[in-house]
Amino acid sequence: MSTDLLQRGKAIKLAVFDVDGVLTDGRLYFLEDGSEFKTFNTLDGQGIKMLMNAGVQTAIISGRKTPVVERRAKNLGIPHLFQGREDKLVVLDGLLQQLGLSYEQVAYLGDDLPDLPVIRRVGLGMAVANAADFVREHAHGVTRARGGEGAAREFCELILRAQDRLDAANAAYL
Repeated sequence: MSTDLLQRGKAIKLAVFDVDGVLTDGRLYFLEDGSEFKTFNTLDGQGIKMLMNAGVQTAIISGRKTPVVERRAKNLGIPHLFQGREDKLVVLDGLLQQLGLSYEQVAYLGDDLPDLPVIRRVGLGMAVANAADFVREHAHGVTRARGGEGAAREFCELILRAQDRLDAANAAYL
């Protein structure tokens, strides 16, 4: 793990996640009745819970809007959910003002071009392994795992490790 990423992770007070391609594998599933479903990785969910238990706030900013994401955020206890928002930097501006945080205190995990303005602006902007090439090139770091396959867990553990909280987070389950 890069010392630059660990250094950036020390100041993080808010972790923000995209959904499609980050918390999911990026595929969209539509049923005959027009409803949609997504699959989420339980390892990612546990990582997000560990992060919140360590005092790091969490948020989701997604360009798409679906009831499934609302249910997932509620199940995980993610307090800040913004859906149907393409201009993610504008959303984050408002959230930072509300929380009294600076961009340097934010980590963001994304995968595609709408995520890039945020990735480039925050203290720790990362892309998942299967993100668009251009996004990976401009991120501070890239996860080893693909979106929907443990990338969010890896991102959460990086922040916990940077803040010397990972061992305690794991030890809580011993």
